[in-house]
Amino acid sequence: MGAPEGLGIEARGVTRRFGTVQALRGLDLTVPYGQVTALVGPNGAGKTTLLLILATLLGADEGLVRIAGHDVRTRPGEARDALGWMPDTFGVYDQLTVDEYLAFFADAYGLPKDERSRRLRALLTLVHLEDHLGQPVHALSRGQKQRLGVARALVHRPRVLLLDEPASGLDPRSRIELRDLLRSLAADGVAVLVSSHILSELEEIADRVVLVDHGRTVGEHSMADLADASAARVRWRLRSLDPGLLAEALATELSGRSGLDPVRDLPGGAEAGPLTETEAAGLLAALVTRGVPVTGLAPAGSALETAYLAMTENRR
Repeated sequence: MGAPEGLGIEARGVTRRFGTVQALRGLDLTVPYGQVTALVGPNGAGKTTLLLILATLLGADEGLVRIAGHDVRTRPGEARDALGWMPDTFGVYDQLTVDEYLAFFADAYGLPKDERSRRLRALLTLVHLEDHLGQPVHALSRGQKQRLGVARALVHRPRVLLLDEPASGLDPRSRIELRDLLRSLAADGVAVLVSSHILSELEEIADRVVLVDHGRTVGEHSMADLADASAARVRWRLRSLDPGLLAEALATELSGRSGLDPVRDLPGGAEAGPLTETEAAGLLAALVTRGVPVTGLAPAGSALETAYLAMTENRR
């Protein structure tokens, strides 16, 4: 029986123990086709163990795992054919050139020889390594090796893509290009699962987020629903041409309000909240009415950050 329509990954009740350590405790996960799903949790939450199970590199003690409709226990070969996997750290064969490295994996996946050269060049262009054709892998920087790892994961046109900390070692431009690439793959119908600790980047990439902690799924949310559910209640950063007047006005406007953290002074401004967007807009109007020359107002956090901090509050 295949996975429910629209799911590239389905995991139900997955458990895994390492000796006396229970890494996964009945974890559930779904990753739809055509969307980027973020996997978020603190260190030790079970993310890497889960990804290794999804990549068919580690067996679950209990539970169901399907990749592109294929049960990884009974049909691991079909699951791997549908899967592209980029781990957090991976080895490269230093004696090979960039194109030889990709050709090795193209052979492993049985890519037709008449298609291979065209496919490899397209992949190198996609990850902006076309100028390194024929160069040895060991001459690449860490960020360039990360991009080569993305190309390796895509060599066989997988329907499901697993990425563990893919932006590690990337410069800002490469991170933006990776974000655009993942959005493009999702638009083409690929089911993308990304694990990362960089919450701000996940907010720009992901359609959905799965929160995990202590080996369990804490919640699955669309990014839009997460923002609505949290009422976007975050701290806000304000800048002003007159920081002293801003501080005085904030003290007056926020006095007597419950649930607010102390106002924190910043160079050229201040940070206040948590407030919803509506409350922040009202505060801005009040400050302008008082004659405060406000030059900037922006959230200091996000809905995803707020949800993560709430989930990990007991770890303080």
